[in-house]
Amino acid sequence: MIKEVRLDLSKPEQLAQVARALGSDIRIRILEMLDETSMSIVELAQRLHVPVSTVSNNVVVLEEADLVRSERQTGIRGTVKLCSLKQNELHICLGKPREYTMHSIFQPMPIGHYVECVAEPVCGLLDDRGSIGRQDDPSSFYDPEHHRAQLLWFEHGFVEYRFSNQALRDYMAKTLEFSFEACSEAPNYRKDWPSDITVWVNGVELGTWTCPSDFGGRRGRYSPEWWGLAGTHFGLLKRWRIDEDGCQLDDQPLSSVKLSQLHLESLPYISLRIGIRADAIHRGGINLFGEGFGDYPQGIVMRMDCIDKMNTEETT
Repeated sequence: MIKEVRLDLSKPEQLAQVARALGSDIRIRILEMLDETSMSIVELAQRLHVPVSTVSNNVVVLEEADLVRSERQTGIRGTVKLCSLKQNELHICLGKPREYTMHSIFQPMPIGHYVECVAEPVCGLLDDRGSIGRQDDPSSFYDPEHHRAQLLWFEHGFVEYRFSNQALRDYMAKTLEFSFEACSEAPNYRKDWPSDITVWVNGVELGTWTCPSDFGGRRGRYSPEWWGLAGTHFGLLKRWRIDEDGCQLDDQPLSSVKLSQLHLESLPYISLRIGIRADAIHRGGINLFGEGFGDYPQGIVMRMDCIDKMNTEETT
């Protein structure tokens, strides 16, 4: 399997072997030819117009440097030594690897603390005492008490939250993660009720999760006693994680969106939008749970794993 090798001054013996292997014109030419295709010792000698013994000795040096592999194969004329590249990329750092201290920064956000929303019926909000405003009335989402919400739902629309990015003055984010409990929104509750729930960060769409159900039939672990069993009671806790490899949902690849595409320092906040696209295949609505409803004692949680900016500046 062709792969890459990374070297630094913490591996002096291996570094010296590689340096020796690359310090010869004939060995460089062997690597160039093997980059095209695997070749036998005899074929290499014929292409280079040198004795077989010369090629054999130079291949041994490349093998010791872990740049080339050789395998004996049986052919029409007997056994031949077939050579191929073992590495196709080589990275050398002229220094010892730096050790960075990773800092994990958590910001919890109550689900009622949205700054922008569009909520189309069916819709509503509940706090720990009862309904906020009137159900199926979008104006209830602008009620002064909306910040107390512990459960909110709508059939179409979105809610948007803004998190502080002050930590990015001193730290550089390596990963960004949002977690929240959610499910579809059906009349009462329904097992077979898929809904396409989409997430955006700083206006960039991360991807869509198809929730299979509006969950009910048993009391959520943190749902209040006064909330009857006829309605939605719990959801699934989903984790949306973004780094330079892309976006993952519950550790499974979701999209190719990278952390650098989110421009986390371009605004005085980090925005998170959760909603149902107008062109969604499954427009099954959403229930969003706070710490006082559902199976998990949390609202929305943002996590950033960061390193000190001072450390990154020292390497530039």
